[in-house]
Amino acid sequence: MAVNQKERIVFDVAYQPQVRTDVNTGRLMGRVICALLPAVAVSVWQFGLQALLLIAVSVASAVFFEWAYRKLLKKSATIGDCSAAVTGLLLAMTMPPTAPLWLPVIGTFFGIVVVKQLYGGIGKNFLNPALAARAFLLASYAMALGQFALPRSLQGVVDGISAATPLSYLYSGEPMPAYYTLRSMMLGMRPGALGEISALALLIGGIYLVVSKVISWRIPVSFIGTVALLTLIFGHEGYSNVDFMLLNLCSGGLFLAAIFMATDYATSPVTLNGQLLYGFGCGVITVLIRYFGGYPEGVTYAILLMNLCTWAIDKAFHRHQFGVSKEDIAAEKAAKKAAKEAAK
Repeated sequence: MAVNQKERIVFDVAYQPQVRTDVNTGRLMGRVICALLPAVAVSVWQFGLQALLLIAVSVASAVFFEWAYRKLLKKSATIGDCSAAVTGLLLAMTMPPTAPLWLPVIGTFFGIVVVKQLYGGIGKNFLNPALAARAFLLASYAMALGQFALPRSLQGVVDGISAATPLSYLYSGEPMPAYYTLRSMMLGMRPGALGEISALALLIGGIYLVVSKVISWRIPVSFIGTVALLTLIFGHEGYSNVDFMLLNLCSGGLFLAAIFMATDYATSPVTLNGQLLYGFGCGVITVLIRYFGGYPEGVTYAILLMNLCTWAIDKAFHRHQFGVSKEDIAAEKAAKKAAKEAAK
């Protein structure tokens, strides 16, 4: 049969069913950036130009390292998907406003090159790049990450230029100063990392992400809910159980981590029940570190440890092939085992 060489017949051989959507990675990352803008605005309002410079340097260096790595290895450019910008922004959100500007450069190099690109790029990393970079910096430059400047709202109220964070008081068991209230923690009138000072700003961003279907509610709710339940049950001397629970929720980086980092597509489970277990595990480890660990905050290491368990969680909760029963799977395994024994 003669075939006209000028005609090209294209066969669609992709697995069925196929789902087509106009949502792409760049658009999703753009929505994450938009969701972080309220927290960015609060940090700039409270800490001024230094906060803005820290964010700009972190984002710019993350984008540069991704571009340079892929250019050097002659790979396709991926900075257009904005994932590197999100990594840089999230890393900056975990830093205090007093951090030197060279610190996010080192952090983004580790997060982008070592954690992300060396494993193949977006979607192939098994650890959250921003949190892995923070853990690396915390192990290497703990002093630089442990000094917290006073926000503008507390200048003149508190003597000095720096102060301990509310979570530090909870961790040590000391009484909380009167100027640390739930209202001040919700609005961002307290010292802390750039992205953790305002619980309200983070909640606004989280609601936006859930409504726009960028993330599922399962991981943030199970994560935050587990921390709330455990701190309510166990409490702490000097605080009522309810007050201790509410202060734990609004202090530290719990909302930032639960909403923006634990929900990372590449490092969190895809199965629905797996997401609930993952969030529960993050919450349990966070509380254990806050109670018994060497640092007041535990969300970084909690998420990184659960990142390592993601493959096992998905394997335990994966769905079976449509039309195949558990008996069919058991019979297939038995047949394979019998075939191996017969081959011996």
